[in-house]
Amino acid sequence: MYKMNVPEGLSLEMNETGVIKVKGTKGEAIRQLMHPLVSIKKEGNGLTLITKSSKKKSKRMVNSYHAHILNLFRGAKEGFTYKLKICSGHFPMTVKQEGEKIVVSNFLGEKIPRTAQIMPGAKVKIDKDTITVDAANVETAGQTAANIEIATKIKGRDRRTFQDGIYIIEKPVKVH
Repeated sequence: MYKMNVPEGLSLEMNETGVIKVKGTKGEAIRQLMHPLVSIKKEGNGLTLITKSSKKKSKRMVNSYHAHILNLFRGAKEGFTYKLKICSGHFPMTVKQEGEKIVVSNFLGEKIPRTAQIMPGAKVKIDKDTITVDAANVETAGQTAANIEIATKIKGRDRRTFQDGIYIIEKPVKVH
């Protein structure tokens, strides 16, 4: 059993389907947490995580939910930031944002531009050779950064020679 208090400056909402919304200065973090072995109850200005059994599986689920809720608190209060580096050695590639997509043109001299999806809730900022991804939800920020990195993956060539691409250089530090 865990008792968690909501930090100062954050507001917490919870409904019957297990959706937890935490609002703070950096935005709103939402996550659905439902499992038959774990029940979550809102009590005053905090949450209580309860399991009905004392088996290892139940304890693992409670600990996982505890970590997810701490990530919701941190995301709403501080946010999560990923930094990516644009590396082009063979051809000068251009990276720009078009709506909800990142478009990489002239990657290795290709005529068709490569695209990466920006997840809803993520903010992307392109500054010369650095891309910054910010979001209140750690999964949203991480998936957006991964989509950008995967879009420039090189196949069928020697990676020691062709080092062009966009690579994650900085991830959020774990605090738990």
